[in-house]
Amino acid sequence: MSSKSADRRTLVCLAMTEPFKFGGATMRLLSAILIGLSAGLGIAPVFAELPASSSMPAGAPALDGAPLSAGHALEQFSNIVTEAYTIGAEDVLEITVWRNQDLSKLVQVRPDGRFSLPVIRDVVAVGKTPSQLADEITRKLKEYVQNPVVAISVKEVNSYNIFVLGEVVKPGKYPLKSKTTLLQGITIAGGFTPVAARNQVVIFRFGTNGSGMQTLTSSYDDIVLRGGITGNLELKAGDTVVVPSEAMVVFPGQTQ
Repeated sequence: MSSKSADRRTLVCLAMTEPFKFGGATMRLLSAILIGLSAGLGIAPVFAELPASSSMPAGAPALDGAPLSAGHALEQFSNIVTEAYTIGAEDVLEITVWRNQDLSKLVQVRPDGRFSLPVIRDVVAVGKTPSQLADEITRKLKEYVQNPVVAISVKEVNSYNIFVLGEVVKPGKYPLKSKTTLLQGITIAGGFTPVAARNQVVIFRFGTNGSGMQTLTSSYDDIVLRGGITGNLELKAGDTVVVPSEAMVVFPGQTQ
């Protein structure tokens, strides 16, 4: 095995194991060392680490009525922030540009899915993985910085929620704790009100890679009475479910 391959494997092992052993100051020093070593080896590092605090980040899933132990919090956060984790609105990201403090920032993704950095201004984050976002920022910085090395760390997960609005008993924001279908989401919000247009449900969803907003529709009767299983969509973090009232819906042949 070549020396460079061994170094790569060492970096991977450190990135996977050390967050479980070190506190805040030592962890920040280790991250800086890893970024430096990565720069020397030509590796673009991407970190998705648990913050030093043992408490869960704001907005992350939690067990109802039971405090989370440090171990449980670590397990919950690790299950969310994987290499495939897609960044959502209100997530907090640490952007580290090696040897450039002016460009290294702690940012929160805005509701429109973007955040701002010096020089390159607005960057679309929603729908991208930390690795994809790091690659995009690196490309943009090459116009201003020589050989930039960018690391992305997800510090807080605040986007793991769904919104159920309109004609449901308890409209609001709900944590997405596990795999949840459309009907389950409506049930969590207390079910339909008597005036709900239950066959005109609309789901608003951020597109992949920040490609705008998708609009999906579903019918309760199709799902329950006609076996339309595909209409019982699996909800994703950031989805907004809107149940209109019958008074708002205009059917063919009707006028308002």
